Amino acid sequence: MSPISPEAAATLPHGINLLEGRLFQANEMHEAFRILRAEAPVHWNPGTDRFNGFWSLVKYEDLLHVSRHPELFISSKGIGGSGLRYPPPGQGEGSSSIITMDPPRHVKMRRLVNKGFTPRAVLQMEPKIRAVTNTILDRVQGRDSCDFVLEVSSQLPLAVICGMMGLEEEHWPAMFDFTNQILGSGDAEYQARVAPDKVGTFEGATLTAADGNRRMNGFFRDILADRRAHPREDDLVSILVESEVDGERLTEGDIVAFCNLLVVAGNETTRNAISGGLIVLCEHPEERARLQAEPSLMPSAVEEILRWTSPLHHMSREATADTEIRGQKIAAGEKVIMWYPSANRDEDIFDDPYRFDITRDPNEHLAFGIGEHFCLGAGFARAEVRIMFEELLRQFPDIQIDGPPERLRSNFINGVKHLPVRLTAAR
Repeated sequence: MSPISPEAAATLPHGINLLEGRLFQANEMHEAFRILRAEAPVHWNPGTDRFNGFWSLVKYEDLLHVSRHPELFISSKGIGGSGLRYPPPGQGEGSSSIITMDPPRHVKMRRLVNKGFTPRAVLQMEPKIRAVTNTILDRVQGRDSCDFVLEVSSQLPLAVICGMMGLEEEHWPAMFDFTNQILGSGDAEYQARVAPDKVGTFEGATLTAADGNRRMNGFFRDILADRRAHPREDDLVSILVESEVDGERLTEGDIVAFCNLLVVAGNETTRNAISGGLIVLCEHPEERARLQAEPSLMPSAVEEILRWTSPLHHMSREATADTEIRGQKIAAGEKVIMWYPSANRDEDIFDDPYRFDITRDPNEHLAFGIGEHFCLGAGFARAEVRIMFEELLRQFPDIQIDGPPERLRSNFINGVKHLPVRLTAAR
């Protein structure tokens, strides 16, 4: 990444630069956010010749304000804070994704698939989610260790969303790879696969994300051609193929963008909640023992895992008019970034926010956002995290972390790439 100028760096509170992926990869962002909440809750983070500057928002109430005023803070100019010049996650060529849409079109597009994500739909899917979970855990039974991310946490949400979309199991590994490239484009591990001579550079990140988007777009164009030739009635892709908005069929680009987003959002954040959940349970053995002794606490434990892990670091909005937040003037056209991990540890909202408490109540965290862009798949994410830990702690009651987690270099996704664990099955 191009560094900000010395003059710009001098304006940063305590030198905290939230463009730095290293800060998040080292899991040092929480101390930075604590300082910012206390001393600079609304501050300007300068950009570079490659990245846009933005206003950082780190207080819970400010995130609510922005999220609840979509007419003043729009998504259509991009949802990431870095301003990288490639399509955002889930955006097809010549199209826009619902994640970068504003009302009223955003609402109309969400309605096309809402039926598949209702509480009733989640409840009906629970037996299948549990069966898939047990199949995944069966694969590591009898082993001493595994990479929890690659072999467990990533596999459940991937199977669920791909199954809902009618994608054959042989294609699931490709969906996993595409997602890693698109959302992990700033990480050396994924850059090395696409641009080994440009690792650690802006160009390497751009090439990695663009390649992931290109390959995913191509895959779904082929899937759409197949659905049109061989119609189905029971999957999300087929629903989109047959859908209309304002009396017009969706374009191929719109459908591809929607499919990309469903896959990327449907597997990445949930896998990181599961991975991060295991880490925090292992780091807090007293809470883990409490949960294992009282399985009825699992629903509230899931909410605390979501608050604690905050799988998505940020979302961006653009001001449509001059406005103010906490007395700070924000001009029309300027970006504001909502930092969810900070809001979820806001001392004004959460009692003792740095304490992991599986019975925390109330726990109105913002792990899924709020307002118009509240996570479509939140119900499935909650069910998948809950069922995974119900089965994992039953079948592997003594599972432990067996080495340092390898975290994603990203200020967008709170990702864990690899997590070595030691397995001990129940006798």
